[in-house]
Amino acid sequence: MPSVTESVRRSFALMEALSRRRNSSVRDLTGESGLPRPTVVRLLQTLIGLGYVVRVSRQEGYRLTDRVLGLAESIRFVDHLVDAALPHMSRFTAEHGWPLYLATLSYGAITIRHSTAPESPRAFEGAELNAKRPILISALGRAWLAFCSEEERRSILRDIGGLTRRQEIALDQQLARVRQQGVAFTRLSRPTRLHGIAVPVMQGGAQGDRVIASLTMRFPHSAMSEAEVAQRFGRRLQALARTIANDTARRRNASG
Repeated sequence: MPSVTESVRRSFALMEALSRRRNSSVRDLTGESGLPRPTVVRLLQTLIGLGYVVRVSRQEGYRLTDRVLGLAESIRFVDHLVDAALPHMSRFTAEHGWPLYLATLSYGAITIRHSTAPESPRAFEGAELNAKRPILISALGRAWLAFCSEEERRSILRDIGGLTRRQEIALDQQLARVRQQGVAFTRLSRPTRLHGIAVPVMQGGAQGDRVIASLTMRFPHSAMSEAEVAQRFGRRLQALARTIANDTARRRNASG
């Protein structure tokens, strides 16, 4: 009996072979996937049962269903999010000079999806696309944790692991202050030159508002204090986050 890993590899090999033409016979799939005919037949039946494959006819064979498009939903969502955010983030940087970074949650870390650093005369970092930031100490991560649902927050912290009960209580208190202030700041164990202020990008749904991204502005400590940054840019960033959320929803609805 093949291992779980080998079974998964075979399933994806078969789906890749199915994706190369509109309809495929068992003979086509056996040749292109390199799998034995009995394995191909067995996997086809499994994928049919899961709704990813349909048998068109005896003559035409098999094809993928549109359910496979759901596997790329998160990728399409990031595309919509970045497309919606790009012009608004660029205008903010053009007006105020400071670089912005937009990020989403991915595999237990905050992942940078877009940045206006290349457009900013005040940037001290690169765009860092797809770079990951730690959830607990980055402004992006803390904004997400503070404003996501309690259930999601518990799930994120469980995946991260390593927090004692005392640390969890302290973090809850810190996140409560973030919610009260409406913005989050970077919290590193040692001083650094650059700092971040972040806000959540939130979108409404049937289950209530949820965080779909975090937005941060990066600045050096020497330029402004946290209080000054919050006063000057807190509401501007919150308004920008609402605009991005609304435009993202419109783009998704328009695309069906």
